[in-house]
Amino acid sequence: MKLLDTLHRWTGGLIGLVLALLGLSGTILLYEHLWIGLPGTGDPLRGDLATVAATTEKLMAMPGAQGVIFADDRFGLHQMRFGGQGNDGAGAYASQSGEIVTRWTSQWERPELWIFDFHHHLFAGDSGEWVIGIAGLAGLFFVISGAILWWRTRKTFQLRLWPKRMSRPSIVMHHRDLGIIAAPLLLISIVTGTMMIFRPFALVMIAPFGSPAEAAKAIEPPKYTGGALAEKPDYTAMLTAARQRFPDAEFRILSLPRKAGDPIMLRMRQQAEWLPNGRSTLWFDAATGEVLGARDALTMPGGAQAFNMAFPIHASKVGGWTWRIVMTLSGLAMTMLGSFAVWSFWFRRPKPVKRVVKKALAPT
Repeated sequence: MKLLDTLHRWTGGLIGLVLALLGLSGTILLYEHLWIGLPGTGDPLRGDLATVAATTEKLMAMPGAQGVIFADDRFGLHQMRFGGQGNDGAGAYASQSGEIVTRWTSQWERPELWIFDFHHHLFAGDSGEWVIGIAGLAGLFFVISGAILWWRTRKTFQLRLWPKRMSRPSIVMHHRDLGIIAAPLLLISIVTGTMMIFRPFALVMIAPFGSPAEAAKAIEPPKYTGGALAEKPDYTAMLTAARQRFPDAEFRILSLPRKAGDPIMLRMRQQAEWLPNGRSTLWFDAATGEVLGARDALTMPGGAQAFNMAFPIHASKVGGWTWRIVMTLSGLAMTMLGSFAVWSFWFRRPKPVKRVVKKALAPT
């Protein structure tokens, strides 16, 4: 038990700040659709084929346009992505009629973008994902080991939102008692978040729902090869074909090929899908607009469908305000537990007791 306590304290002191910042940034992102505050964010969704097709043709005709994330019920603006020389990170928000509301040349001009980048990559791309994945596994260890360590002090349990005093004993007692209350919520946040970062961990978690190998194969995009991107792709024809394939689905993401020969990709969300951007996907030949293939998310293996539920649970994209409040409590608890763990470990460590050695009196 002493070894477990030492591991819990040292890993908390080293990784607690990362978890605290992830909890805080994640909580802020739960409400981004409310604080962005641009004209049109609250507009009702106009998802009919004619409106979406006309707007898509207009937006994708803009110089450097590489893709669009379509508006949905929670956020009434389309988000554009631009590419080309000097346009890395550039984008824009547009109304559902195709009028540009605001543009940016870098993610640092939009707080929701750089907060998202921090929460998912720590501003460090794939390397940051590895750090977050390790922190997620450490967080899982904290929850389990913390529950074990709390059991021996359960008789002193007191529910406090804040430590009684900012002394190390009070902070440690508050940390243990708040941790045991928040443990179920933290498990949900940590498990779902780590699933999205560490694929091996995700495959272990979805194993009860089906073959991990089949799930991994179903999630990976198929390889299609087509012609070079046409000068004026017929987006209306593509959207029409997509609506015929998935009649009740919403248009979610349109992406142009990143390199020659790759297809144009269109993601859609069927009504039964939890994932806000859906996994029902069509691929089109970039030269001709011909449908190369389609994937129905509702027919994917059980393991793949379980994996698709991780993000909507983690980001409270399901469950309405009730679940958003639950995940808010989880994020705030992680922020408080992580920050106090670092504070008590590095700045409120007990001072070593000085041993007083009495000298023996010489005989007289």
